[in-house]
Amino acid sequence: MSPTRRIEIAPERLERWLAGFGERHDGVVLTQDGPVTLARGGDGSVAVCERFEPDPLALVLLRRGGYAVGLASEGRLLAHKCGTRYVQSRTAAGGWSQQRYARRRGNQADELVGAVADHAARVLGEARGAHGIPAGLVLGGDRALAAQVLEDPRLADLATLPRRTLYDLPDPGLKVLQQAAQRARAIRIELTETGVGARPRRARPRPTSGRASPSDRQSRPVPLMGRRPARVSGEDHSTRSTAKVSQELRLPLL
Repeated sequence: MSPTRRIEIAPERLERWLAGFGERHDGVVLTQDGPVTLARGGDGSVAVCERFEPDPLALVLLRRGGYAVGLASEGRLLAHKCGTRYVQSRTAAGGWSQQRYARRRGNQADELVGAVADHAARVLGEARGAHGIPAGLVLGGDRALAAQVLEDPRLADLATLPRRTLYDLPDPGLKVLQQAAQRARAIRIELTETGVGARPRRARPRPTSGRASPSDRQSRPVPLMGRRPARVSGEDHSTRSTAKVSQELRLPLL
């Protein structure tokens, strides 16, 4: 049995994906439990498919250096705000310098959290009248900073919504926010395969030592480049040289 893999697919692909799962694993038996679909193959393979159905979705993404907030419906952004904000990274300095840098970094992180909370309250508040109240929340980026944003009293209603986390996202921006809106509605599948349908694992080459065995040394071809020609006696060498010169000058041999 292969280890469990986690994949994401668009909701409209689920039916076709389950059909392929049945073809690879000797049939399939489906069990529905709310947003979770359990697929069991005839060879023992199992796929747990989980949907995230709330719509519209509030998105709050931030890392040290950037942020993005927005409202999305069916994977499409309805309103958004993106920006950058500098937060100093950790330093290797010690003593008073380290404490000073730590205080500065903490102040910058607090300013980032406050700015993201302000933008989230404004963007989501303005979007409620036109697009409705968010039914779900997507958090992404830095886990600790995202949790601090939700502590703002103005966002208390977001903290109680069904949540999907995307902490593996890079620094937020408009492109990353659009990707998060797509991934938020994706179906997450935990796949454990066994039998013929399981994907074979690639064999890793075995490490070998730098010293060759005696049999290898005997069967290994000797390169011709770099070898010195065999030495000949002075008489043979002079005779061969004289013959070569005589042939070139077309002179009879003495």
